[in-house]
Amino acid sequence: MMLSMSPSSIARSSLEEMLESLRRRDENEKPKDLPPALPARPTSKARLPSARRALPKNFDVSNAIPAHTPNVISKKEDIKRSRGGSFGSKKTKGVPPGESPYVMASEEKNYEQRLEEIGDVDSTAEPSVSEPKFRESEWDDNVGYFIKKKLRVWCQLPNGQWESGLIQSTLGEKASVLLSDGSVVKVSTGALLPANPDVLEGVDDLIQLSYLNEPSVLYNLQYRYSHDIIYSKAGHVLIAINPFKDVQLYGNDSVTAYRQKLFNGPHVYAIPDSAYNEMMRDEVNQSIIISGESGAGKTETAKIAMQYLAALGGGCGGIECEILQTSRILETFGNAKTSRNDNSSRFGKLIEIHFSATGKICGAKIQTFLLEKSRVVQLAPGERSYHIFYQLCAGAPSGLKDTLNLKMASEYNYLNQSSCLAVNDVDDASKFHMLMEALNTVRICKEDQEHAFEMLAAVLWLGNISFQVIDNENHVEVVADEAVTSAASLMGCSAKDLMLALSTRRIQAGKDIVAKRLMLQQAIDTRDALA
Repeated sequence: MMLSMSPSSIARSSLEEMLESLRRRDENEKPKDLPPALPARPTSKARLPSARRALPKNFDVSNAIPAHTPNVISKKEDIKRSRGGSFGSKKTKGVPPGESPYVMASEEKNYEQRLEEIGDVDSTAEPSVSEPKFRESEWDDNVGYFIKKKLRVWCQLPNGQWESGLIQSTLGEKASVLLSDGSVVKVSTGALLPANPDVLEGVDDLIQLSYLNEPSVLYNLQYRYSHDIIYSKAGHVLIAINPFKDVQLYGNDSVTAYRQKLFNGPHVYAIPDSAYNEMMRDEVNQSIIISGESGAGKTETAKIAMQYLAALGGGCGGIECEILQTSRILETFGNAKTSRNDNSSRFGKLIEIHFSATGKICGAKIQTFLLEKSRVVQLAPGERSYHIFYQLCAGAPSGLKDTLNLKMASEYNYLNQSSCLAVNDVDDASKFHMLMEALNTVRICKEDQEHAFEMLAAVLWLGNISFQVIDNENHVEVVADEAVTSAASLMGCSAKDLMLALSTRRIQAGKDIVAKRLMLQQAIDTRDALA
């Protein structure tokens, strides 16, 4: 066997021999008394801090923002705006063909998280995050995916109602949609909105929906309402829908379950519970705002929230019970039946509940404002005046009726003008007895109660006072009848003084005072203003 050696191998051998000779020479020249060398320090993989440099004198903050920052912000905002999902625009940030639009929400969330991490990177360096590639696609790409996968969409009909259906075909800016009832309608593509998948049907938090458009939100609330689930939430906001019936969601058992965290779904108890806990933890005043249109259930929701706070702040006795009874009193004197709500609050109120440092209720303050005074004298058809008038006529004991000379509610003009004297499934007599218990609970003395009832009866009798024209100029005088004598007696004045006050007006001319007779409409307005 023959071995051959290349020139490169010869060169390497000569180099090795030279290095070996140099190493031996260094060892011979090294002093003998030196300590052994320390082991080499391992190389650190930590990132070295960047060198600090002084800013130039002509440095401008506006020019120091990196060029890529506005692009990052604008792209992040575009992603947030695109969550609603719409087919309305001709060109949109579309979904690539073959990809499901339902995964867009999670991808956008991850992308937003990556974008936020860019803020920790040195501003002089280019961002290392690779942005997702959303190509500009035609509207037909999205529609094609929905047609192929048979995904539901919402279409708005000419009458403004939203209906669910499947896109059958498109032609220009028109789309043929097969509705759930089997009919096919042609609507504008701008009236189409994507629907959420069935897996998100009836979620308790609206934020979980992939598409937060109007029909999707309304459908989710309607779906829960049809299953007797009246509470939903949108983040920290509670949404309550009036069931217009008794629901078994409240009471001591429900309060105990919620306090022990045995139930954590959307509930009205969640709002006062969170406010109470934050008040005790941070020692900061908390506010609960209950808003909605007439008949939405604001009054009942406020009472339920106060009941929960009373349970947290002490129990069922003492000042807690008095605070709860004030709601019944305010409701009786300030609520009335309207065309939309049988127990509509006709005033606004601000309730402050004061707690001690240990979390116990120690007092309360209630402010009322904007009472609808005109309802006392003028009613719309099918509506009632304030509950107290009907309850007083129906439930007052015989002794009180004799003192006030009370009659049936149908005999008073202020009450019978709307042809509505009763509320379905409401017993005015029993409500009056409950009012008396509430007045006694808050320690309103009997004398003050009687004075209040006298003023209420006087208002009813004032409405029965009539006038007669006495001359060609339409001047009037008061008809002396039972209404005048009863109203004057309850108000603590003579019948003559009351008749004079309702039919004349006193005018001061210089040092003289002249009494001028009123015309019919002026006299009626004066009577109603007094009532």
